[in-house]
Amino acid sequence: MARRTMNREEAEMLAVRALSFVAADPELLPRFLSLSGIDAAAVRDAAREPGFLAGVLRFVTDHEPTLLRFAEETGVSPQDAVDALGLLPFGGHGEG
Repeated sequence: MARRTMNREEAEMLAVRALSFVAADPELLPRFLSLSGIDAAAVRDAAREPGFLAGVLRFVTDHEPTLLRFAEETGVSPQDAVDALGLLPFGGHGEG
């Protein structure tokens, strides 16, 4: 069975879902903020920066238990999350 190809807009929407997932989790959000160096009050501004959405997806995809929970709670396949990361600015291997 052939896999569906995702475009950048769909990748961005998936990353926004990942941000909502992280923001709603009282354990993940502080960890994400700490690792990213972003203050909670600055998330909205940071979200406008190139690479922010890729950073959110990388945070989710780099930790398999988090990725699997995100996939289960959102109905997104883990592979789609990984594929979306590669479509975002600074999300590809060797970028930025």
